[in-house]
Amino acid sequence: MQNIKDTVKEVVYAIMPLSFVVVILQFTVIGMPMEMFIQFLIGVVMVSIGLILFLLGVHIGLLPIGEMIGAALPRMGKVWLVVFFGLLLGFVATVAEPDVRVLAIQVDLVSNGIVSSNVLIYTVALGVAIFVGLAMLRIMLNIPITYLLVGGYAIVFLLAAFTPSHFVPISFDAGGVTTGPMTVPFILALGVGVASVLRGKSASSDGFGLVALASIGPIIAVLVLGVIYG
Repeated sequence: MQNIKDTVKEVVYAIMPLSFVVVILQFTVIGMPMEMFIQFLIGVVMVSIGLILFLLGVHIGLLPIGEMIGAALPRMGKVWLVVFFGLLLGFVATVAEPDVRVLAIQVDLVSNGIVSSNVLIYTVALGVAIFVGLAMLRIMLNIPITYLLVGGYAIVFLLAAFTPSHFVPISFDAGGVTTGPMTVPFILALGVGVASVLRGKSASSDGFGLVALASIGPIIAVLVLGVIYG
């Protein structure tokens, strides 16, 4: 019950400022039709309920199972197995990410179907999967994260020079939307679980940075897609 109370407070404190600003704008500047304003209020209630249930689900299910999977994989003693499941889990978590689907629908709409939503979703998911796999390999082999970050962004800027200009902002947006409510909790928990087994007390430094690496993958993947379409 205490977890439920804390979650409700967290969601209320997060949503109240935005709702308060919209209400002020409604009665001072914007003056939306009352029907739309009522729809907004109903939407706020539905979003609040959804966020409460989602955060409870994260704490009850996603975080514990992510850490358990991450802790179990290294005990098998096979690096390729950890990397493979990092790839697989990164891919499926991104496909389920609602933020990615919103971006894909908008790109599909603006491009008149030239870049379909499914193509973009699977491209972004593949990029995340590859870099989550690299992140697992980094933890297993104790590779400094700086090398991967510098190398990854060097590839990004190199590809940006050969990609049509309209794909560049889409690629960076793709890197942002992967840091959403489905991908981040699971990938972070997975990394912390792997690092806690292999690194012990240094799990806090080795287990984090996965989201930073995972966000590079979709940028590169969409830029490569732009080179192909270009």
